[in-house]
Amino acid sequence: MSNSPKNVAVILPAAGSGRRFGREENKLFAALAGEPIWIVAARRLRVHPRVSRIVMPVSDQDRPRFEGDFADHVRKLGIELVAGGAERTESVLSGLSHVAEDGSVGLIAIHDAARPLVRRDDLDAVFAKADQTGAAILAAPVTATVKQSLDAGVSCRTVDRSTLWLAQTPQVFALDVLQRAYAKHRGRPATDDAELVTRIGVDVALVQGAPDNLKITHPNDLVVAEAILKTQIESHHA
Repeated sequence: MSNSPKNVAVILPAAGSGRRFGREENKLFAALAGEPIWIVAARRLRVHPRVSRIVMPVSDQDRPRFEGDFADHVRKLGIELVAGGAERTESVLSGLSHVAEDGSVGLIAIHDAARPLVRRDDLDAVFAKADQTGAAILAAPVTATVKQSLDAGVSCRTVDRSTLWLAQTPQVFALDVLQRAYAKHRGRPATDDAELVTRIGVDVALVQGAPDNLKITHPNDLVVAEAILKTQIESHHA
């Protein structure tokens, strides 16, 4: 690790809404162990020795809070605020454009600000794999029995889970790979950045990450996240 360059720029999209979370304001302002979710997530990335920049695309409506209530945290964490878009891809492109001229940036890591529990070891591993391949994402193998229904649940069949993985973040790409993927993107829907990269013919490597890299989507997830955070701190995985 000591010989690895400090060349990772993180894009932390934070322009979403709180609709699925069941609240009017951005869910990232909800408290996890006494701090907003986004701060816990940003700190995980900031303390990593390879991370040089953190760019956070935010919505126009949330910007006053980041520049007001949270101005000290933004400054201390070295976060660069940029304009977010209505779609996640627009936010990532905004962040990508912001760092494009920085010659010291070799890798772009796109991370869900709603995943505040990513482990240091997993960051080490996915950064190292992206160094080798140009494209790598954290993912967890599917462990449950998977059923597929094509008739609204009237019947189902079992799907072989041995080849199935659940994508996580960070998703990490060489700067030029992600730039080429976005240059080819014409608004066709994509579930994540890895899909855009795959479309230009670049293989995306899977790096097995811890299953506790939870994405907070619903209020009940906060209860689980607090328990995970406590366990991580006690076992020095935070």
